[in-house]
Amino acid sequence: MIRGKVRKFGDDVNTDVITPGKYLTIRDPDKLAPHVMEGIDPGFTTKAKPGDLIVAGKNFGCGSSRETAPAAIKAFGLGCVIAASFARIFLRNAINIALPIAESPEAAREIREGDIVTVDVAAGTIFDETTGKSYRAAPVPPFLQEMMKAGGLINYTRQRLGLA
Repeated sequence: MIRGKVRKFGDDVNTDVITPGKYLTIRDPDKLAPHVMEGIDPGFTTKAKPGDLIVAGKNFGCGSSRETAPAAIKAFGLGCVIAASFARIFLRNAINIALPIAESPEAAREIREGDIVTVDVAAGTIFDETTGKSYRAAPVPPFLQEMMKAGGLINYTRQRLGLA
């Protein structure tokens, strides 16, 4: 279960605003974390806290396929990204690094900035504690749950090959 305060964004949040281009030379997610969402909200990291959740509209993570975008979100400690839809490359990059995500157009539309929300990505449930409303998202399949528990694709593969 993931529980946190919502930080709300609109549609088409692209990777260029999640991790702005001026930081492309930084590959270490921990060094990128202080700059997450800076391109769309320069004060984001002073307002947000680890454990908070991002809720956004459609096409979250569109734009270039920079792996640094989900990595910076995860390194900052954000608990989950809920969106109406995800750009496919962002979705894959998030899965690869075990960043919890949930796709729910209704939740993305109705949940508001500052709400306290609980997410169970395995079951595909989203509960807005502030309003008392529940939402559905696609549950994470068992094999992807295993990958996320392992810490992402690389760790999962190492475990499966007996290299971990």
